[in-house]
Amino acid sequence: MTIKLGLIGGGVMGEALLSRLIDRGIYQPSEVIVSEPQPTRQNYLRQTYNVTVTTDNALVFTEAKEVVLLAVKPQVFSAIAQEIADVLSIRISPVVISILAGVSLSQLESAFPELPVIRAMPNTPATVGEGITALCLGAYTNGKHHKIAQQVFSAVGQVVDVSEMLMDAVTGLSGSGPAYVALMVESLADGGVAAGLPRGLAHQLAVQTVLGTAKLLQENKIHPGELKDRVTSPGGTTIAGIAQLERAGFRSALIEAVKASALRSQELGK
Repeated sequence: MTIKLGLIGGGVMGEALLSRLIDRGIYQPSEVIVSEPQPTRQNYLRQTYNVTVTTDNALVFTEAKEVVLLAVKPQVFSAIAQEIADVLSIRISPVVISILAGVSLSQLESAFPELPVIRAMPNTPATVGEGITALCLGAYTNGKHHKIAQQVFSAVGQVVDVSEMLMDAVTGLSGSGPAYVALMVESLADGGVAAGLPRGLAHQLAVQTVLGTAKLLQENKIHPGELKDRVTSPGGTTIAGIAQLERAGFRSALIEAVKASALRSQELGK
């Protein structure tokens, strides 16, 4: 069967995309080739998903007829681009989709001249099908390429289109945001323990509170401030906690975290 999907990088995000695409029948295992340098990871991917696995990035590029997903660390992008350069003249023209933080469309298009390139920024909730991915399209893409990218990332959550000038901000918010939320959940649980709750119960309460609140905001489409006001009664427990968060600079800390992450994304692209 024809190889349609090539995946360069079989790490956490690469596997998340691979597993959901196969589970949903968007690609059959026989239509997929994955490049992965670590032997133990190679064996795992081969045994778990029954896909073709190689260490040859150029082979992935020449075999995949529809899409090549770049799912490696941005620091190794230049090395991979040099490795692939010799086979670019074949001109099979798969759409190249990159999830490398900070690597711009201009850098991608320099590495893959005249090929359709799409820059994407998914986040780690994609591993459970609850991610959100921002896409921006390169100069040689068309509606077919856009549809392929939407299909790929819809398998792991929601998809939005943005201009490239917003991608660093997307990285700072949704790309890095799961870590901020995880830190908040851990802190909530620690607070529960400090107030006398058993650790396991405190963790369960914290996780479900964040999950339920996010779902409430999403389904009811209300502003977070409105929900906060609904929970906050005059002279009550919630306003006492909010006042303490304000004294500690909670909002400012999150704002600055997003800005710092966006700045780091810009630096990685230089």
